[in-house]
Amino acid sequence: MANIPIRHIKQTQKEPDLSGNFSIRDIKALLNDEDMIQELHRHDFYYILILEKGSGSHEIDFTNYEIYDHSIFLMRPGQVHQLTLKFGSTGYLVQFKTDFFYTQNKLSQELLRKVSHINFCSLEGDGFKKMDAILAYILKEYNEKLEGYQEVIKSNLSIFFIELVRHRQNKKNTSNDNNQYAQEQLEKFLELLEINITTNKQVTQYADMLNISTYQLNAITKTSLNKTPSELINEHIILESKRQLLATSNQVNQIADNLGYDDISYFIRFFKKHTDFTPEAFRNNFK
Repeated sequence: MANIPIRHIKQTQKEPDLSGNFSIRDIKALLNDEDMIQELHRHDFYYILILEKGSGSHEIDFTNYEIYDHSIFLMRPGQVHQLTLKFGSTGYLVQFKTDFFYTQNKLSQELLRKVSHINFCSLEGDGFKKMDAILAYILKEYNEKLEGYQEVIKSNLSIFFIELVRHRQNKKNTSNDNNQYAQEQLEKFLELLEINITTNKQVTQYADMLNISTYQLNAITKTSLNKTPSELINEHIILESKRQLLATSNQVNQIADNLGYDDISYFIRFFKKHTDFTPEAFRNNFK
């Protein structure tokens, strides 16, 4: 099976100052009166699809989402996805490298961390209009490229992320301090999983990194997601296994080793227990 391609932000002669670090496109112009059909691939950049009007389907890390009006999809570098976006959809596609936004202050970096695990959300009319106005301004700055335009873009991206965080907090009713603390710890836990899953697979290890007890971590994940920390760890191992099975041509024993398993038989049993497929069968049967 062919490897899943990794896409990069295309640099054009119109935007040499951005060096392939940022782009924003109008969806209507991007579609050019045709459906957009993208086979399974991954990016080395952040990818945000904001749809005022939309139809189709979007699969992110093997979870399928229906596309409809006022939809927002956000993906971190390395996530795999495939997309069918129907003609007539309108909105924006924003793409940027981590380094582009991380030149901002620590608040901006914290905002990106907070929203980076929101793969999908939808907004009501007024909330979406506010987002649309921010993005229209970013597109205007991107096209005109007046003095200081990159800083204006970054600042407006920060505002966009603040609005996303507010939307999620309002939707989940996380206005009290305890819930805000729990949400922040959950986000940190999910981020640690992304970084450390190949070397750390025990709940105690993540609790220690977060400077909380395993009991506290369990309470946070059960309250927020109705899952135990162990379930989330296992889910992430399986997700990373699927990514490597489909994104590389490595043998199963190599993938097991990459994920920190010395015993390939144990890895195969673990994978089959959680997916009903052996790793090789999953790779061969995936469509």
